Amino acid sequence: LTAFSSVAHICRDVNYGWLIRYIHANGASLFFVCLYLHIGRGIYYGSYMYKETWNIGIILLFLTMATAFMGYVLP
Repeated sequence: LTAFSSVAHICRDVNYGWLIRYIHANGASLFFVCLYLHIGRGIYYGSYMYKETWNIGIILLFLTMATAFMGYVLP
């Protein structure tokens, strides 16, 4: 079973599957918009001066982006 056929099954055979797909896609996009706004706020208020905290945040950002890549591009 491939990822595409799984998505096709959900969209066609599950009640409101198309709605689940669109909510998931838009929710993921909104999540990343919130992340970027949060980073922008940190830059605006000078939070990058706290090196350890800022670096942990950058590591979390990279892990989030890697997880999204693994789940969206690779299947």
